[in-house]
Amino acid sequence: MRYLILFLTLAAVGACSRPGGVSESPSNSPSEETFLLGTYDDPGVHEPGIYRFALVADGTVTNRGRVVEAENPSFLAYSTDRSVLVSVEQVQQGDGRVVSFAVAGDSLSVRNRQTSGGNGPCHVNVGPQGYVMVANYNGGNAELLRIDGRGNLSEPLDLQDHRQRGAETPHAHSSYFLNGGTEVLSVDLGTDEVWHYRIDTAREALIPMTPPAAKMKDGAGPRHLSVHPNGRWIYVINELNSTVTQLERRDGKLTVRDSWSTLPDDFAGESFCADVHVSTDGRFLYGSNRGHNSIVAYAIDQATGALTTLEHEPVAGDWPRNFALSPREDFLLVANQRSKNITTLRRDADTGLLDYVSSVSAPVPVCILF
Repeated sequence: MRYLILFLTLAAVGACSRPGGVSESPSNSPSEETFLLGTYDDPGVHEPGIYRFALVADGTVTNRGRVVEAENPSFLAYSTDRSVLVSVEQVQQGDGRVVSFAVAGDSLSVRNRQTSGGNGPCHVNVGPQGYVMVANYNGGNAELLRIDGRGNLSEPLDLQDHRQRGAETPHAHSSYFLNGGTEVLSVDLGTDEVWHYRIDTAREALIPMTPPAAKMKDGAGPRHLSVHPNGRWIYVINELNSTVTQLERRDGKLTVRDSWSTLPDDFAGESFCADVHVSTDGRFLYGSNRGHNSIVAYAIDQATGALTTLEHEPVAGDWPRNFALSPREDFLLVANQRSKNITTLRRDADTGLLDYVSSVSAPVPVCILF
């Protein structure tokens, strides 16, 4: 079967050169690549905080222990120069928090904390100009902050409430920077939209674009997205109807192109998508299925951006929340939230196909960050 898939893949996407090598963190040796793990608290089982793991050349992973204490640090992001790490803290009551850490080798030290501007912060991202976006799921809003030269977070600069357009149950789920960090896409599962803003640097505010959002299908539940290296194609993974939707960005505007299922045709159970990533060569796209407990792999048509399903690889765990490609993209690591393990899948760069390598226990894994 995989020989047939290989033939179809090569016929569909053709030959495509890979980009140059990916630089490694100075703390990584040639035989290993370390990564941070964002977690949920598990009282009485593990210490709350951010953990460090190491991926070695054969694909096995080892736990290096907790790096720093934090409360439900479920999602993490580095600044462009990797001198600052930013994390959300999903506190149990009231507005959540966002915290910045100074990075020194393998160590993290707290710089400061700010309010996330809403309840249930579930995603954070840092743009190339130092702006920070936080998505508050329960609050239904998106907050803009900025990192200063010392690694401290500013007071909140702007807060966009997605109820402003009449939505009754907005759930901001993630935010992404575009166009050199001058634009922001805010994905809202509750309104079934990808909101589109530009950053007014003079006012340090989010200004809605025209049109202000791209509409997914009703009930789709858009969650995360990944931007193709060409900057034109944007792939949104929809949690509630288990699809990936392709958007096209032209002249600063977003247009919905097509959608594809993330599940096999014969699957009749319940499943919810979580994360999505495009390989750096732009040839393959991957998405996680919670319930089906798999990673779906697609080939990307280099002329149109259309997707062709290659396989559904089991994750050897339960509830694959997020996943990450290793810096060399020879492995794909999956954070299985409910089974509390990280699975390593070997990735073939030519075919895009995945194969199980190993699994390691982990403290309620949510976000993997190389």
